[in-house]
Amino acid sequence: MTAAIAAILALFGSVSVGLAALAVRARRQSARLLERLEAASHELQSLQESCARLVPSDVVERVIAEGLSVDGEKKEVTALFVDIVGFTALSERVEPSVLVRILNGYFARMSRAVTDYRGHVSTFLGDGVLALFGALRPNPWQTNDSVHAALAMRDAIAEYNRELEAEGHHALAIGVGLHRGTGVAGLVGSDDLLEYAFVGRVVNIAARVQDLTRFHRVDILLTEEVKKNLDPRFVVQPLPAAELRGVDEPLATYHVVGFEEDARLTCP
Repeated sequence: MTAAIAAILALFGSVSVGLAALAVRARRQSARLLERLEAASHELQSLQESCARLVPSDVVERVIAEGLSVDGEKKEVTALFVDIVGFTALSERVEPSVLVRILNGYFARMSRAVTDYRGHVSTFLGDGVLALFGALRPNPWQTNDSVHAALAMRDAIAEYNRELEAEGHHALAIGVGLHRGTGVAGLVGSDDLLEYAFVGRVVNIAARVQDLTRFHRVDILLTEEVKKNLDPRFVVQPLPAAELRGVDEPLATYHVVGFEEDARLTCP
């Protein structure tokens, strides 16, 4: 009996040792698997962050969930177009490396003004920036947000000019055009290159209105479609209707003076 018990105990001992070894191996495998999962998660996060610099993060998340077959959607948006007045002259009088640094500082400040007010930068066109409000998600305050962003751009360029002038550079001037309307938002392009774009006349008109800032010698102009959706606390000055390329009738625009909560404002 004693020998049988000893044999059973020995068997249990062997089983226990085997189970312990299996447990150790399982823990090691689990640890390696966890490391791989953490590495994959970090890689995915890095990829999303990199893609978000090219495409809005909301679109990246939809592509991950739905694949590249994200359908186009008809949306009403407020488009903002801003560029530098006299950019050609600027590009001819400064060194390329200095020009790129000045541009990057300008782009960073204009982009921050957009994102601070729930818009997104759709694209850079030379020295121009196209921003959209209400394209990625419904935004009942999109028009107010867009004009607040334009005013933030005005303040940002003034601050940036102080830095540039302290370095011996000429000050920058900007023109901002805003228009509201409908169009189609979605992923467009070829098999090799896709981008999230907004297709519609509203973008073209915003760009034309931005051009009109030179004619009226003001920095921010908006159309009647923007004004009728705008908080009345914004102070705007009506300007004479002007001909715009691609627009049948002369277009009335308004110069944005400011927001009436600013006690310094006086409307001309």
